Amino acid sequence: MPVNLPRPQAPESWAFFLDIDGTLFEHTDRPDTVPADPAVVQLLAGLRAATGGALALISGRAVADIDAIFSPLRFPAAGQHGIERRDALGRMHTHALPEMPLRRESARLAAFAAQYAGLIFEDKGLSLALHFRQAPHLAQAANDIAATVAAELGDGFELQRGKMVIEIKPGGRDKGIAIEEFLREVPFFGRTAVFVGDDFTDEYGFNVVNRLGGHAIKVGAGETVARWLLADASAVRSWLAQCAEALRAGGVPG
Repeated sequence: MPVNLPRPQAPESWAFFLDIDGTLFEHTDRPDTVPADPAVVQLLAGLRAATGGALALISGRAVADIDAIFSPLRFPAAGQHGIERRDALGRMHTHALPEMPLRRESARLAAFAAQYAGLIFEDKGLSLALHFRQAPHLAQAANDIAATVAAELGDGFELQRGKMVIEIKPGGRDKGIAIEEFLREVPFFGRTAVFVGDDFTDEYGFNVVNRLGGHAIKVGAGETVARWLLADASAVRSWLAQCAEALRAGGVPG
């Protein structure tokens, strides 16, 4: 797989879609310990300006969580694997779901996680997650209880497996669908899609970007349909800085 990634030639040519954990930042043991990094915020602010606003964050995190990490900036963002999405005009689009059963199962998973050291439960509002990065020996137990919860919630919900995490979320939404929705809107419309991600959940986005003739970029090792490779989050940040510089050299965004 090539490692010498392309560079954008004109400010209006590319639309950037970026995963967060494992992509812009290295993975941490807990989802609530990703630090606010002014250097990364500044990097994304510069890239957004250089593209005329065609930059969106595509994450498993909730949009509110994304905003806390990148404060004071608010980017277009797809949260919870596309279940919620804020477009470039600031409008929120949310996938409808039955709230009562999800709240009931949230309490059940919270109680389950409380029994085991290192198992972390996260209620994202529209999806539920069990993180076992600190307790990999609990992977099977986490997967078993998540499968039970998903089955009891019914056909409208599905399991989403990621790196050391298992999630229960509404079906019919993923990162690829979110990218396609952005690409139908200004300022993303008509541009070449560029998606950078590291996890199994990002493969949905890679497939969409490949189909549309864009650039799918995998971060780190592992099987992937992405056509490009970056070694780690540090390499991602360096490459994005080079892209911003190339875009600024190409002219003023229209």
